Amino acid sequence: MRALVNKIIFVINSIAAFALLLSYLLPYISPKTFPLLSVLSLAVPIFIVINILFLLYWVIQLNKKLILSLTILILGFSHVTSLYKLKGKSSGDVGDSISLLSYNVRSFNRFEWIDSESIPQDISKLVKEQEVDVFCAQEYYNNPDINFNHYSYKYENFNNDNGELALVIFSKFPIIKKGSLRFKETANNIIFADVVVKKDTIRVYNVHLQSHKISSNTDQLAKADSQKLLNRIQVSFEKQQEQIEILIAHIENSPHKNIVMGDFNNTAYSYVYNKVKSEGLIDAFKEAGKGFGKTFEFDLFPVRIDFILVAEDFEVFEFENFYKNFSDHYPVYARIKL
Repeated sequence: MRALVNKIIFVINSIAAFALLLSYLLPYISPKTFPLLSVLSLAVPIFIVINILFLLYWVIQLNKKLILSLTILILGFSHVTSLYKLKGKSSGDVGDSISLLSYNVRSFNRFEWIDSESIPQDISKLVKEQEVDVFCAQEYYNNPDINFNHYSYKYENFNNDNGELALVIFSKFPIIKKGSLRFKETANNIIFADVVVKKDTIRVYNVHLQSHKISSNTDQLAKADSQKLLNRIQVSFEKQQEQIEILIAHIENSPHKNIVMGDFNNTAYSYVYNKVKSEGLIDAFKEAGKGFGKTFEFDLFPVRIDFILVAEDFEVFEFENFYKNFSDHYPVYARIKL
């Protein structure tokens, strides 16, 4: 009886292993070419966890079938470390360093998604306490209760029809040039600012890619029309690719070292993440992070869709996720050495 059960389990294991192996190709497949296949990138954390569970099952039985999932996981070691890091990195010498923070503030709880009246003050306090040098905010709203007056320099850009939500770059260092990539027919956008830090000038991009407009609540997801949901995600993936192509063209003409941070609305297993990272950038979480690095409140599994990517010339020696329920996103923080 056990032999029959193991055969069935191994068949399922083989399917899961193949799905994970296929997912390793997703960062290199254009959503415009295979939009449906690109959607699988959202499920990669599930594939990884399932294969780890199968591996543990065969290890307990001392069964050589463990080789299948073990091999697949080793082949995709970079994918596994994008999901979970065992340990972070000691801070060391902090001289000649700057701190960075990216946060989708969800308009400071404007429509009372969270049962709290102090969200604007809480977010303001968090940013101030961390003494962040450069702070990028997405879905920024001019709430009268926010206070970021400790920043001497600011660039905000409202790129939606009603002019209420903005992307903002706050800086303690002078901003000598700024601009917007001006996406059309969407509230999403990318802005940039050239920041002078001592004798260096760094270009900082604040990114908010196309949203899928899906609920993070599993009950609401279960009630959604699956075909309509799938179609919407495919369309948003294609728009994200268009937006990233605009960003990459801009980065390639940048005269400075670049930092790209913000809400990608996609995972570290996606085409858009891989294309941006291939522009000579490293992922601050993978360099110095710890744990799952979760940045979005989702019921099913840890989701990391907010990133801090910095030029390879910089050393990342500190990274932290702040698990504060002030938004549907969590802020991400990094300290880099120039």
